[in-house]
Amino acid sequence: MTERVLVIPCSGIGKPFGSIGRDATFRVVDELRRGRAETNCLSLLVTGDEEAVRQVKDSLCIAVDGCPMECARKNIEMAGGVVAAHMRVMDLLRENRGLRPREVTFLDGDGEKLSAILADRIAAKVDELTEARR
Repeated sequence: MTERVLVIPCSGIGKPFGSIGRDATFRVVDELRRGRAETNCLSLLVTGDEEAVRQVKDSLCIAVDGCPMECARKNIEMAGGVVAAHMRVMDLLRENRGLRPREVTFLDGDGEKLSAILADRIAAKVDELTEARR
């Protein structure tokens, strides 16, 4: 098993909740936990890409889902991966009822705030999972 944590967000293209999950994931892997977390495209996993499936099987995974269909979690599990944590944007929205993202092509102010909150939660989970391995 690799030392890095694999964060897989849903595809959710054209949907604000999917955009929030993807943006939060990129914040984590590119800034907050660079070198300790990585990501891969869910569509590669769905199509059975050998490298994506191997990466999922060799990593502790965090699934980030935008909607109740939970495509990220389900596809990680179907590929034989371990979902060590599951983050749902819908849960975040329930906790932050005052924030209402409305744009689908880019994150508006509320979407940015939700993405930052989710990124902090994902980063904390990356810390927890990497510390548990030591």
